[in-house]
Amino acid sequence: MKGVILAAGKGERLRPLTDDRPKVILKIANKPIIEYILDNMYPFVDEFIIIVRYQKERIIQMLGDEFKGKPVTYVEQMEGEGSARAIYSAKDVIEDEPFIAVNGDIYFEREVFKGLMQAFRDKDAALAVKEFEDLSHFGMIEVEGGLVKKVREKPGRVRGYANLGIYIFKPEIMAFIERTPLSERGEYEITDTLNLYLKEGKRIGAALYEGYWNDIGRPWNLLELNEYILKTKLEHRIEGIVEEGATLIPPVEVGRGTIIRSGAYIIGPVKIGEDSKIGPNCFIRPYTSIGNHCHIGNAVEIKNSIIMDHSNAPHLNYVGDSIIGEHSNLGAGTITANLRHDSGHVRVEIKGKLEDSGRRKLGAIIGHGVKIGINVAIYPGRKIGSESFVGPGVIVDRNVPSNTLVVVKQEKVISKRG
Repeated sequence: MKGVILAAGKGERLRPLTDDRPKVILKIANKPIIEYILDNMYPFVDEFIIIVRYQKERIIQMLGDEFKGKPVTYVEQMEGEGSARAIYSAKDVIEDEPFIAVNGDIYFEREVFKGLMQAFRDKDAALAVKEFEDLSHFGMIEVEGGLVKKVREKPGRVRGYANLGIYIFKPEIMAFIERTPLSERGEYEITDTLNLYLKEGKRIGAALYEGYWNDIGRPWNLLELNEYILKTKLEHRIEGIVEEGATLIPPVEVGRGTIIRSGAYIIGPVKIGEDSKIGPNCFIRPYTSIGNHCHIGNAVEIKNSIIMDHSNAPHLNYVGDSIIGEHSNLGAGTITANLRHDSGHVRVEIKGKLEDSGRRKLGAIIGHGVKIGINVAIYPGRKIGSESFVGPGVIVDRNVPSNTLVVVKQEKVISKRG
């Protein structure tokens, strides 16, 4: 059986982290999102087919032609938007056998496929569903006797089964995709295809999944997933150097070539990559992942954050509930605020509209290649676009677009004493 992974999207809601890369290669707990999917699919498929388009070269360069010995084939998504169109792009490579199709921007545990296989027996297709209290952000799947009866649009704040974006199809699904009309939002939706399928009397099995699942669509979802992985998957392992006087409270993972200097105090779960420099005299709190070739220096405190490869918080910084992209640097004294004065939920601008993150604590979302000067203060939930420069002393109270220079004009009064 072949596994089709839909990885063509731009990830607009995750900007600025996706300014120059597809979201499936963003690292969570120092591992690309797509590799979690490949690992979980691995026992159930013989070949991976990855549907690509936006920044496709980044995915191809990262994964290559095989994953742990199994071949990887790349197919560019043909014209048209939507999950149905993405699946249809694999028409010429799936051959005459059932195949698994998975959205490339979700996280799930391996057992979902066991239930999916069972639900597919003697059926024409199967999909994974999970029960939620609030289906405002999900399509609703009506289930009866283990079978899908209807697929509905987002029904609002009601309890029910959500479509998780994990399917098994027979090749005949391609003919139904060809008949799928354009949706109101201008996409070819696989949910519309499923309703066509049901109208033709096809039987679709529903696999109830009770494990952890995350739709990685917004920046705070990265923090949620980072916390879950560190909490449930991390093992205490030290492959680098820990100087005398450093304190590590397990579980803490330290990669090869990394040095933890004296005075560093690290409370796990924390994951630190390779060839990084930590300390001296810093405080790293739980649910933090720090990538490869990073520098966390003197008098720095980091809490519940993601620091991606080649980024630095070298002096007198506080980074709380924040995400810092690759090749970025915080100047001495730069602080990320993560709590509103009224203790309300932090709101973040997503595609031009403010959205409630559902979090009381959420710091900054900083893109790639960002340089921040000394003594900069960043308000909760603010975004700084990739390749931007924020000068000394700036208070970042609104989002900074990519490739932008922000400086403070200072008025000075100089007079002779006395």
